[in-house]
Amino acid sequence: MVKQSIFGRMAQLAKANINSLLDQAEDPQKMLDQMVRDYSNNIAEAESAVAQTIGNLRMLQDDYNEDVKNAQDWGNKALAASRKADEYRSAGNAADAQKFDNLAKVALQRQISSENEAKSAEPSIASQTEVVDKLKSGLDMMKGKLNELTSKRNELVARSRTAAAQSQVHDALKSIDIMDPTSEVGRFEQKIRREEAKVRGQQELAESSLDSQFNQLEDLGEQTEIEARLAALKSGGAKPAIAAGNGSSASESTVEEADFDKL
Repeated sequence: MVKQSIFGRMAQLAKANINSLLDQAEDPQKMLDQMVRDYSNNIAEAESAVAQTIGNLRMLQDDYNEDVKNAQDWGNKALAASRKADEYRSAGNAADAQKFDNLAKVALQRQISSENEAKSAEPSIASQTEVVDKLKSGLDMMKGKLNELTSKRNELVARSRTAAAQSQVHDALKSIDIMDPTSEVGRFEQKIRREEAKVRGQQELAESSLDSQFNQLEDLGEQTEIEARLAALKSGGAKPAIAAGNGSSASESTVEEADFDKL
């Protein structure tokens, strides 16, 4: 029963369709790993069963060979005893002749017994030989299936790692896509642009402040010149010259002319 069970499992595993099993699996890699372990365990059990069956067959063959050899030996002894009986009978010694004839009969009886034992063992040897051949064939098929499984598993693992590497490279490339505003480079560029805009704003503010200061300096220079000329008039100095392109306004000129008329 144990041999039949092992043989049945070997046949079932050897006929298993790997691709069909993988199609039904949620995680093919894990299933292949488990199948490799199961096949390895079943192969170990099968090898043990095959070794035991081969051992039993060899014992039957040894017993058979021993029975055949015993039958030949007893046949030779029967022949020797019969010849010895004939010699005594020729010499007129009937008693010894009868004795050796009896020995020949005993040898022949044992020869027949050994031959019968050998003959009865032949069907068992043939059956066991057939079982051993089938078990060896099934074991070879299982080993071939295990190699196929191992290759499939290695291929699947390699493909899985390749896909993972490609996905990682894709994610890395996506993260540095300068055209994508959501990428790290895009966000960094926006930050720098904001900083540059801030600097330009500060520069504009600084330039506006400088223009105002220069305008104040120009107004101060004009007032200084007026004060200087007024001081010169009071001191009775030379008549101040009117500079070309005087920047005084029309209202100031009108007021001065009216005041002069009152003088």
